[in-house]
Amino acid sequence: MFESSRRTKILSDLRATGRVSTDKLAHRYAVTVQTIRRDLSDMENAGLLTRTHGGAVPRSSVANIGYDDRRVLNADAKEKIARVAASLVPDRASLYLDIGTSTEAVAEALLQHDGLMVITNNLRAATILADNPSAEVIVAGGVLRRSDAGLVGEQTVAFLRQFKPDFAFLSASALDLSGDFLDFDFREVQVSRAASTQARKSVLVADASKFNRQAPVKIGSLSQIDLFITDLELPNILNERISDWHTDVRLAA
Repeated sequence: MFESSRRTKILSDLRATGRVSTDKLAHRYAVTVQTIRRDLSDMENAGLLTRTHGGAVPRSSVANIGYDDRRVLNADAKEKIARVAASLVPDRASLYLDIGTSTEAVAEALLQHDGLMVITNNLRAATILADNPSAEVIVAGGVLRRSDAGLVGEQTVAFLRQFKPDFAFLSASALDLSGDFLDFDFREVQVSRAASTQARKSVLVADASKFNRQAPVKIGSLSQIDLFITDLELPNILNERISDWHTDVRLAA
């Protein structure tokens, strides 16, 4: 197994169980304990986890992983999810793209679409879609968040309330077993809520690394979302709740 794949799986294990053991990881991935210790050390330096005696625990739930680390984490899954998301969007549709690496992948997947109107507070997504000559890209005002080139704040919310797009593609930093999807910045959450309310169809794009991860600010519930696109089966308890809510779920193969 490649180092990057092993580390992504270690993060998934950590978020599912709340703690990982060095010895058990070495046995599971058929590598030495020293290799796992090096993995955990590098991942701690990247802000992905906190090392403990004999293993590791999740990073603090009040601060997000750095943008560069998020961009490469589960990149293949994000690309698959983005392709499914883009397949839902007809030419000449209007849509909102949230802040996040998953929605940036959606922007990449929309480069061949014709005549789109894209409203976004994500400067990276806007830059990506600048390469689509037929797309009209409308960038919201607001306060620049330098960590990921997102625009947030009351100005952003007010700006988005002028529009009623066909789709709102939303991202999240965490999804808990109650079906709530969450983030770290309350200013960003206010923008996401406004966009979801204005759109005709709300779509959450989030890979399985977000399952059971913790974050302090609630964006909304899967009960309020029309469609959730992810890459792996949801935990059974979430599947039961989603069935009651009639929220559509699609797995990106």
